[in-house]
Amino acid sequence: MNIKPLADRVLVLPAPAEEKIGGIIIPDTAKEKPLHGTVVATGKGTKDEEMVLKEGDDVLYGKYSGTELEYEGTKYLMMRQSDVLAVIEK
Repeated sequence: MNIKPLADRVLVLPAPAEEKIGGIIIPDTAKEKPLHGTVVATGKGTKDEEMVLKEGDDVLYGKYSGTELEYEGTKYLMMRQSDVLAVIEK
């Protein structure tokens, strides 16, 4: 990964949106944004807040969290660690 977040920011790869529910195919315009994803890169934290997230963590985040960006054809979200609501334990 060539993108390295600074300070307390994390780069999240959102989970793909649901394509079908039951037998119904959902058009792109009706799909809801996913609210979970995988951390692919983290900053080092700040002097006041250490980085507790790590690469590979599955996380939940708020509906309007982060800034969308596209790199090499893949869409990511850049957000502060504080925008992450929870880590999904497997």
